Amino acid sequence: MPLARLLGHAADAVQAVRSGQSLNDALARVPSDARPGVQALSFHALRWLGAAQAVRALLAPKAPPPNVDALLVTALALLWPAPGAPAYAEHTLVDQAVTIARQRVPASSGFINAVLRRFLREREALIGAVQRDPVAAWHHPSWWIERVRHDWPAQWQEILRASNQHPPMTLRVNARRGSAQAYAERLAAQGVAARIVGPQAVELAKPRPVTQLPGFAEGEVSVQDAAAQLAAPLLIGDGLPQTRGPGGRLRSGARVLDACSAPGGKTAHLLESADLDVLAIDSDPKRLPRVQDTLNRLGLKATLRVGDAREPASWWDSRPFDAILLDAPCSASGIVRRHPDVRWLRRASDVSALVQVQAQMLDALWPLLAPGGRLLYCTCSVFKAEGQSQIDAFLQRQPGARVAAAPRSPGHLLPLADNLTESATPEAGASMDGFFYALLEKD
Repeated sequence: MPLARLLGHAADAVQAVRSGQSLNDALARVPSDARPGVQALSFHALRWLGAAQAVRALLAPKAPPPNVDALLVTALALLWPAPGAPAYAEHTLVDQAVTIARQRVPASSGFINAVLRRFLREREALIGAVQRDPVAAWHHPSWWIERVRHDWPAQWQEILRASNQHPPMTLRVNARRGSAQAYAERLAAQGVAARIVGPQAVELAKPRPVTQLPGFAEGEVSVQDAAAQLAAPLLIGDGLPQTRGPGGRLRSGARVLDACSAPGGKTAHLLESADLDVLAIDSDPKRLPRVQDTLNRLGLKATLRVGDAREPASWWDSRPFDAILLDAPCSASGIVRRHPDVRWLRRASDVSALVQVQAQMLDALWPLLAPGGRLLYCTCSVFKAEGQSQIDAFLQRQPGARVAAAPRSPGHLLPLADNLTESATPEAGASMDGFFYALLEKD
């Protein structure tokens, strides 16, 4: 497919994100034959958008029309010397950017050509100039940079760097169908390099379409990051004696609530790991079919219901739960390497609003938990306001709640290769998303 066409669609996606739309929605409008290439280009452009915008401001202080600017910053991001840049020659990128500009906005083609060629001529000096701007240096909004720096003064630079890396593709082997070791051997027999990074987790050396994964269609394996795979064993209490009581493994048939279940990965992992009576709810009726599709592929069953975790009266039948999983809505700051648009869509005020929603969910769900039951609170965030600070405040409000001693809650997991805990993946060097986990027990 001509690179010019891909560049045009990628610029449209970048423009959509800059106007407040999600990248997923923007990519859904791209013709299916172009989508993989457009996704690769737009992901890269959004990862390095901070520098691209700063350079454009130096080379063209007066911003061009939005559609022209989006094409320009997309091309500049692709020309930026960065790891994982698409393998196109510089002159080809410039030529194809000018070609699509000539087709779309003919009057802008000369301007785009001049700016891009000047960038290549003066690239070293321009890079040095914009590096003094934190947004250009770290490719995140200034408020995001400051929050990470405040929360993690010793690791903030590593966290921001990690956010621009390509994430690994990690698989969860269905425990009802096989082991991680057997599946890794199966991949090796087909020439697919992989390594075991958790009890049921296998990390591929190179991502590949799920249609090329042996046993995927048959429900033998799913895609799920190693950090997200900690939820089910933490809530169930893997490795402990079977009991409903504190510190023990959930008994067979235990009643479990997955309070924010879509798209269904953690719901499925719970059911793969134990015989449970699971109620999976989600406030968005359009997302629940994805949960059902996931369960159907894996041959699992749960009760699905539309419901807001903050309003149990609309969906709860008054029977207490032995365990509750609250994978709460959050900033997604821990998975930004997988969703590079998130950093540009979020606002500082969003975090405060999300913290309030998380607190409301915790307070609303706690009374639904049986005495001796457990609630696992988790977010895919590196912001302490959505993690430890949230739980500290909850414990102040609920004197009958305590953090479980076994299995030990890992707390904050940073998206760094060496950030391993006793509860986390046992393989050194495993690359995990940023997460927070707190396992709470009720007196």
